[in-house]
Amino acid sequence: MDLEVVTIGTELLLGFTVDSNAAEISQALASIGGQVSRRTTVGDERDAIRAAVADALHRARFVIVTGGLGPTKDDITKHAVANIFQAPLELDRDYLATLERRFEKLGRGPMPETNRSQALVPRGAIVLPNPRGTAPGLWLEGAVGAVVMLPGVPHEMRWLLTHEVVPLCQERIVRGGGTPSMTRSRTLRTTGISESQLAVDVQAVEPGLAPITLAFLPTLGGVDLRLTAWSMPQAQADTALEAAVAALRPVLEMHVYGEGETDLAAVVLQALRRDKLSLAVAESCTGGLLGGRLTAIPGSSDCFAGGVISYANDSKVRDLGVSPALIDEFGAVSEQVAEAMAVGVCRRFETDVGVAVTGIAGPSGGTPEKPVGTVCFGAKVRHKQRAITRWIPGGRQEIRARATQAGLDAVRRMLQHD
Repeated sequence: MDLEVVTIGTELLLGFTVDSNAAEISQALASIGGQVSRRTTVGDERDAIRAAVADALHRARFVIVTGGLGPTKDDITKHAVANIFQAPLELDRDYLATLERRFEKLGRGPMPETNRSQALVPRGAIVLPNPRGTAPGLWLEGAVGAVVMLPGVPHEMRWLLTHEVVPLCQERIVRGGGTPSMTRSRTLRTTGISESQLAVDVQAVEPGLAPITLAFLPTLGGVDLRLTAWSMPQAQADTALEAAVAALRPVLEMHVYGEGETDLAAVVLQALRRDKLSLAVAESCTGGLLGGRLTAIPGSSDCFAGGVISYANDSKVRDLGVSPALIDEFGAVSEQVAEAMAVGVCRRFETDVGVAVTGIAGPSGGTPEKPVGTVCFGAKVRHKQRAITRWIPGGRQEIRARATQAGLDAVRRMLQHD
């Protein structure tokens, strides 16, 4: 099942809004064997919308459109699509009544007259109910092909895609005599290793992964490895993916910390719970990002005690007990100070585990010996202590984000090794 996606909105072209809808549509349709061959974005202009949808229909004959279904004057998608199908807009009184009840239920008073336009439906279109908003989805078919129109609001689009569009597309595939197949993926999350080194490490086993394909996806937190089974029956795809994961994990060793959307902070917390340990953090250049990552995980209070943001040297001395002589001799950004910070925060919070981060996030403050991006990490797990130095590329915020991930990884590796 080949299709194209057309996303509509001048704000998308201007860059004020990121087009997440197209990505979600591609992922959802791939899961049932659909293949998005092209994605197009146009502004809120009737002729541009009509041309984009007509061109897509000429190529694919099945098109999903998002955006331009609201109640305002720039919401003109269905007018443009109805023109292609020569299907006049007609008032759907049942949907109009649904809209009026929705406004009454929400306690917003009488429905504004502008919303009445959302009950106008191209003749012959199937109305896809939208319990998350006022604009319904519309499925319109004719001699030129089929167009599915969805609202541009992401959570509304997502609900209709999952509950209406995907099931209808599955029925369409079965009616057409297609073999039930899908594109399925699994993702291995790695950190603490570069994309180029990963490529070297897996090259010996990569040919044996076929027909599974492997993609390297760098992020601020590391490199994700996306394994994909293309257009296979579900059982066959799942078996092939499981075999590919089993082949990769021994090669990747400790660089893998999870699958899918796994958060490294959650992995650290799980390890702490497993070993009945408590954790505290001491942060300088990350300024609370490390503690923020941990507290973003529900239930973290059962093993995360707290932290200290010791940005100034005085704070490192006063709040963490770091020796002034240590700072004078080695500098605030040093393995010696990072290790002392980790020990000090354990002492202050009476925890088994401590992690510390101190570095130069820039854009100024670097020296030839310690350039911007130099970050030192200290970790203490029970009676063991460790300190490492890394040079982290990027701007200030990228350095801080990557340093946060590296701090969590330092603890994970010590806990795993221990």
